[in-house]
Amino acid sequence: MEFGFSQKEIEFQEAVEEFLKKELPPDWPEKSRHWPGGYGTIEMPNREMADTAREFRRKLAQKGWFTIAWPEQYGGKAHSHIEQAIFDERMSYFRAPSVGIATRIAGPTILRFGTEENKQDWIPRIANAEIEMWLAYSEPDAGSDLAGIQTTAVLEGEEYVINGQKVWSTIAHLADYAWLIAKTDPDGHRHHRVSLFVVDNKSPGVTIKPLINIVGVHSFNEVFFDNVRVPAKNLIGDKNAGFYYLMTALDFERLLVGIGGFRRFFEELVEYVKQMEREGKPLGKNHSVRVKLAEIAVKIEIAYLFFWRTAEKLDKGQVPDVESSVLKLTTTELSRHLANVTMEIFGPYSQLVTESEWTPLRGMAPRGYLDCVSATIGAGTSEIQRSIIATRGLGLPRK
Repeated sequence: MEFGFSQKEIEFQEAVEEFLKKELPPDWPEKSRHWPGGYGTIEMPNREMADTAREFRRKLAQKGWFTIAWPEQYGGKAHSHIEQAIFDERMSYFRAPSVGIATRIAGPTILRFGTEENKQDWIPRIANAEIEMWLAYSEPDAGSDLAGIQTTAVLEGEEYVINGQKVWSTIAHLADYAWLIAKTDPDGHRHHRVSLFVVDNKSPGVTIKPLINIVGVHSFNEVFFDNVRVPAKNLIGDKNAGFYYLMTALDFERLLVGIGGFRRFFEELVEYVKQMEREGKPLGKNHSVRVKLAEIAVKIEIAYLFFWRTAEKLDKGQVPDVESSVLKLTTTELSRHLANVTMEIFGPYSQLVTESEWTPLRGMAPRGYLDCVSATIGAGTSEIQRSIIATRGLGLPRK
């Protein structure tokens, strides 16, 4: 199958690329240390880059590109999902600062399931890049099986009182609000007893403690909720319907694959091999290297096809539950394959970090090798994705 863009979509793609070249420093893609498909590199190496990222997001919001596929009455530009996908692809190719959890996960979920009061409370602030959120899903004893969470939310008058612990809480220390799932009916069926909330990080009783990830970056946290009082209006949608909202929110999360980053790094890797040729090192003539690069190139094209297919289904008004799992599985496994191949091609040099003058491609090889592991776990493990594809996509029986 081959996807082609309309003239309008081509013009939009050109406009996005022109904006990125104008608003991002010329050396931004080289300075960025984000590994395609990974979770562990959510950081800005210095204050200057952090300030640039903040200003860049503000400009995106001013153009309405923070929420380009949202309805215009909610701050969007009513673009198609294909155009949203084009925007995401170009953003990730240039390694531009991401638009975040609030915009790509919480916002679409509120638009689909939230009450009118929910929409009035949160959608304008998200669309204007005023707030950011973190995902308060995983717990010490509940990861892939989110129906097994133990955090509770008990209604007392006009407030819910929340108690519990969340872990692997990416950017909780940098965000403003938690996008939180909690148990609201201890006696109900496991799929009918949880609800979604928005919780202010500054609420009394919220304690955030850092977890340093395998890359050596503070991107994860463990967060404790000790009698945290939340306004009842911060409940998203209906009480005890949160598990089903969460499944859709996870579909949105699995679409955040940064597809353009794969192509960008692959181009840099191929250029490195060619540079070695120019320096008299016949790396590109090695049969094994050529085969490995060819395999990566094919897998990137396959991932792109799944990416466009998923966007097309969204434009038809369908929820891409199976497609999002296929896309997530394909790209996260590609992230790991790309890291392994890069380590093999670089050989002993693959162990060098950025401080060494002999480090190939800014030390991305060892960083990606460590970072890619988390990609196959976050938003549902590869095993969970295969189970979804088998049962929902192929109609195979559950065990």
